[in-house]
Amino acid sequence: MGQACSEPNLNKGLKRSSSSRVLPDVSHEQKADVEGVLDQVGMSNIEVPLKLAVKDYGTFMVPAKINAYVNLPNAQSKGIHMSRLYIKLQESFEKNIFDIKHLKDILKQFVQEQDGLSDKSFVRINFKLPVKRKALISEAKGWRFYPVWIKAVYNEKQNQFQFIWGGEVLYSSTCPCSAALSRQIIQDNFKHSFSGKTPTVEEMHDWLGKESSINATPHAQRSVARFKVLFNESKSSQLQWLNLINLIEGVLKTPVQTAVKREDEQEFARLNASNLMFCEDAARRIKQGLDQNADVENYLVKVDHRESLHPHDATATVSK
Repeated sequence: MGQACSEPNLNKGLKRSSSSRVLPDVSHEQKADVEGVLDQVGMSNIEVPLKLAVKDYGTFMVPAKINAYVNLPNAQSKGIHMSRLYIKLQESFEKNIFDIKHLKDILKQFVQEQDGLSDKSFVRINFKLPVKRKALISEAKGWRFYPVWIKAVYNEKQNQFQFIWGGEVLYSSTCPCSAALSRQIIQDNFKHSFSGKTPTVEEMHDWLGKESSINATPHAQRSVARFKVLFNESKSSQLQWLNLINLIEGVLKTPVQTAVKREDEQEFARLNASNLMFCEDAARRIKQGLDQNADVENYLVKVDHRESLHPHDATATVSK
């Protein structure tokens, strides 16, 4: 007699559900229709609550959006275990306070749970960092929400991590050229007002306090500095956003304010007059601040001055 025919495997390409019903599992039981290595596969804009612990602010929860990917080096594999990325993020971030150790663990688990399909993982986390700021002079306080992000990469073969920190800072920029032109108009007005006589100190004081006397003001605008920074590995164990934000606001000296009383607004006007800057000046100030930080390995900063004089922006970019 000839060899008996083997019974066909009716469960091939199928997967059992929690109710014991057999379900198809095409992405892992079939080969790719078109073969090819993929750099990143995963999910974008995953909504996750992020639990943060920040010095002086305690522990709090913020909404975040996360991109989670792994690579697919096997050209014949049809797909990854995509839902495992989502589930791992939800479970892990809900239970744990976010820090770099936590993020490293997640990146490793992303690779491990792909059952040999992947050897690299990638995460980008975007959220707004809440910071309570005191007014410049008064005791008033208010909240700022800074857009920040972190990009993390894990290479299993090299057992290597990389973290890039990013965000943006809003500040005021007053044009030095416009300030000089305004001063000239005020000088001419002063000369015309007191032509032929020498004013007393009191007369000058009264004249300077009149709206008609200061007949020109320089243009200023809300401006934004966007940064991304690579720290050396020894500093990657800490959350760096607030340090970077404070550094950039500190060198620019004119960050936007929250609660403002009259004395605060007056101080803000003084700071703007004391820190006239083109976009070139702002970029160089930030560069100098980052260059003096020995823990910063590399950076890229772009500043945009959203001109009130023009319908376009003035822009400068600087890197290490």
